[in-house]
Formats: sequence, C-alpha cells, structure tokens
Amino acid sequence: MALPRRFGKKLFKSLLPILLVLALAVVIALASIIYGITRPPRRAYLVTPQAFSQISGPGLKVTDETWPNRDGTTARGWLLKGTQGAPAVIFLHRYGADRSWLFNLGVKLNETANFTILWPDLRGHGLNPPVDRTSFGTREGSDVLAALDFLRSLKGASGNQLVGDHSGLYGVELGAYAALHAALHDTSVRVLVLDSVPRDPDELLRAALRDNVGVDNKVLRYLTRGATRIYFVGHYENTGVCEMAASLKSQHVLLLSGEDAGYLRESTVALEKCFQNTADLVEVKTDLPLTGLNLPSATGEQGEGYDRRVIDFFDKNLR
Repeated sequence: MALPRRFGKKLFKSLLPILLVLALAVVIALASIIYGITRPPRRAYLVTPQAFSQISGPGLKVTDETWPNRDGTTARGWLLKGTQGAPAVIFLHRYGADRSWLFNLGVKLNETANFTILWPDLRGHGLNPPVDRTSFGTREGSDVLAALDFLRSLKGASGNQLVGDHSGLYGVELGAYAALHAALHDTSVRVLVLDSVPRDPDELLRAALRDNVGVDNKVLRYLTRGATRIYFVGHYENTGVCEMAASLKSQHVLLLSGEDAGYLRESTVALEKCFQNTADLVEVKTDLPLTGLNLPSATGEQGEGYDRRVIDFFDKNLR
C-alpha cells in the first residue's frame, strides 16, 4: 500500500506545476474575456445634433448634458426640451450601440408631441464614456432613475419645472431591461415601449460572450458568469424580467420584436404573460419586419412604419 501512495504523491507533485500553469492560463483568459465584454465596441456617433442641424436647420436646439448617477458616477446625454409641463421620454439603446442610434426617433416624437427627450449613453457606451464598463443591466436601471431625477430638476422659461408629472421610457435589449427595472421604482413612469427584451442580465452576458469571443458552450458560460460576479464584487444581479413585469401596477406597455431579433423575439413573446396586474394595458407586436436593434439601417418605409407605431403609442398614452 505504501508504494502506490508514494507513487501517487510523486505523480501529483510532478503534475502540480502544470496544473498551476493551466489554472493561471484560465484565470488570465477569463479576465481578458470579462474586460472585453464589459467594454463594448465604441465607434463614432452615427449622427450628432450639430450634423443633424446642418440638414434640418438651426431650429433644433439639442444640448449636451451631464448629471450624477446614484452611485456617484457621472452620466451624460443629449437633451431636447419640449413644451413646459409636458411629459418627458428617455430613449435607451442596446448593448454595443449608443445614444445616436435612437436620435432620429426621439426628434420625431418631440416634433409630434412636444415632449422633452433625453438620450443617455448607457454606462460603458459611446465615445470616451465617463463610466468605462457596462454592468449588463445591473446598475443601468438605477442610472435611468438618476436620469429621471435630472429631468425633474430642469426649469422652463418661467422658472417652473419643465417636465410634467409623467414620463415614458423607450428601451431596446439592454435599454429595455434598464427601463423595466426603473419603472418598478419610479411612479412617474407611466408608459413603457420595450423592444426585444432579454430574460435577464445573464442572457445579455451570454450574447456578448458569443458575439465577442465566438464561442458558446456550457463550461465557458458557467466560468464567465462566475468570473463576472467576482469582477463586480458582489454587485452583479440577475433579476428576471418576468419577475419585474409581474410587479408593475399601472403602466401602459408596448412590447415590440421581430425576426431580426433572434433569440430576443422568443423572450419578448414570453414576457407578455408576466404582466399580471396590467394585462389589459399591454399591447404586443412581435412580428415586425424591423426592430429597434437595427433601426439605423432601416429603409424609408420600414423605418417610418416603426417610428409611427412608437410615436403614436407615446402620444396616445402619455398625455
């Protein structure tokens, strides 16, 4: 018996350096993956207010604003003021996009309904972001609450509050998750337009892993989820959208998706059944030829049809 034990110990000692090297390689690989997916690709804005004004004329007065998030970090966005006392709508983009993706839609809503419009860059997104990493929705919902606080602080020409008592949120994918999270904690949010909603932050994490690394298997997903929780030092949450939807009380909700949304269409269809308290206030359209995921590449007719659906829903239910 002693001989096999001695042999086992020698074998373990000889393999230990190799195992340590492999473990270190896995840690380095996971660190590189997490660093990459929490910092989405950053490109030049598709359009800026300055460039848009050169086409549409000087009447468009969009300002570049900053405000504090509730965790002490800084947020930024474009602001287009509406009529004093009118509602406001915040437009929230998808993972890997930025505020410019939804700029045209927000301008159209302002022109139609005179609502105040705010386009934030979600954390980790846009050029040189003040917060350099995304949290896949874990903190973005709180950031939306801070954006609502900012809107309530604005004053109109008379010195009174610019924005009325009600607000709306439009979100795509990551933005939709953040919008739903914020609506649970701010009663001023009366209207939600949610396009291609993920089930939870883990699903966003998985999609980012697949798109950035090109690999999708159970072992890597498991290791990445664990490493992400460690990376965020216990501040990573994974609340499901169905749980949040079931807790809403009185919001009007429009759910949108289509074939170009891939796996997100299925999760959006499933979400309809979760609105237990507001089922009669929920409208669903999940067979669209175009979704907010690919809005900047839309043809004229498709883009106009999508925009009109969103604008009419806000105009009807937010006033």
